[in-house]
Amino acid sequence: MERTELDQLERVVDHEIKARFPPGTVQRVVVLQHGDDPVIEPGELLVRVYIPAPDRPEDYAESIAEWEETHRARMEQIRRELSLRLPPARLLEFTFDDTSAATPRIMMPDDGTLAAEQPSGREIVRTALTLLRSHYVFPERAEQAATAIEARLAAGEYDDLDEITLTDRLTSHLYAICADKHLQMRLGSGPGPGPGAPGPGRGPRPGPEPGLGQDEPADHEARLLAMRQRGRLDNFGIHRVERLDGNIGYLDIRRVPVPAFAGQAITAAMELVAGTFALIIDLRRNGGGSPDGVVFWCSYLFPNPPTHFNDIFHADTGETRQFWSLDYVPGSRYLNRPVYVLTSSRTFSGGEDFCYTLQALGRAVVIGETTGGGAHPTRGFPISAAVHIAIPFARSINPVTGTNWEGTGVVPDIAVPEAEARDVAYGKALQHVLSIDVPPPIADEARDALAALPAADHG
Repeated sequence: MERTELDQLERVVDHEIKARFPPGTVQRVVVLQHGDDPVIEPGELLVRVYIPAPDRPEDYAESIAEWEETHRARMEQIRRELSLRLPPARLLEFTFDDTSAATPRIMMPDDGTLAAEQPSGREIVRTALTLLRSHYVFPERAEQAATAIEARLAAGEYDDLDEITLTDRLTSHLYAICADKHLQMRLGSGPGPGPGAPGPGRGPRPGPEPGLGQDEPADHEARLLAMRQRGRLDNFGIHRVERLDGNIGYLDIRRVPVPAFAGQAITAAMELVAGTFALIIDLRRNGGGSPDGVVFWCSYLFPNPPTHFNDIFHADTGETRQFWSLDYVPGSRYLNRPVYVLTSSRTFSGGEDFCYTLQALGRAVVIGETTGGGAHPTRGFPISAAVHIAIPFARSINPVTGTNWEGTGVVPDIAVPEAEARDVAYGKALQHVLSIDVPPPIADEARDALAALPAADHG
């Protein structure tokens, strides 16, 4: 699995397992794959649950035995849910956060008794192809890919594969024909169509939602509250908000959630940088999100009257939804000051929408690497409790360029390796500060900060 997908899976599993134990009885959960630990075989995952340790290592054995006695029923329920919802997690371990070889651990491997409840690889592939033909934004490509994969299926290429290998192989075969990075087989049942899932005019769900159980609240308001609470786990993708020396604002944004959940956090972030003289928006690790979230963020950077940002054409209805900047945003807009956007090859989907929009409208200078190249809003369709397929159902059309970044990525205005992008942007921002009339202490800060940067970044 790609590291970003594994990290996302880990966050969800951590949240789900902690929710099933009393507060304070689980410290954290990690998900490991082959190569991370010698006991993990290819195609397997290990879910390691760290529990609170006693003060003295000599008390470890007694403490973990007491913990197991107290929580045995919960442990067995987690094992069952992993077997059903995340079959590659064949190893479940409870231990202390101590790397010593003598640290005791409780290992609960999958005993295979629930394997019969999972569809076969052939059934998964056939269902995936039916969904592909019904929903992909490019029907001709869908038929071409499905026909080629059916030939592989008949030849037995998908028989007797573990879920990780099956999803990876089928994804690579889809990409070989469709060249669409959003078109993927993924672990987890996915959000799927229905309540809370993207519909016409709504954006993609970024990544899988492989929750251990199917216990989402039935009540709409309770469901929204649960989604907000999950969003708080990573601060709605806002990883860092900082004032750099020289009075430069810095935002590290890792994903773009819908403003209905993240609006207050976004407003707070923008208010914290409102008094700066230049702004750096770091999207180097941004894997995507909602078009409405992109509109909310970008609206802070444009004055009224509204600016036309993007269009999304929906193949299933033939409708085109337009996206314009908002008439009103809470707090202060960030106007008449330079904006620098940092990118990498990992910047993807909604993160690319963010920087492509600002670049096309001349509102920001993009610095870094060409982005991943995924411009199609995507919807997840469950195939089983353990696997879903993400299918692009629409395509973006920028009103300035008349096209999008699918396959090409967003090409930076200043191309540098991603590790150098922040210093390059910071150097340009500091030069801007020194070119305007600012209070002497700020000018001193800017000169010192600029002098501390590598000489190549001053240009």
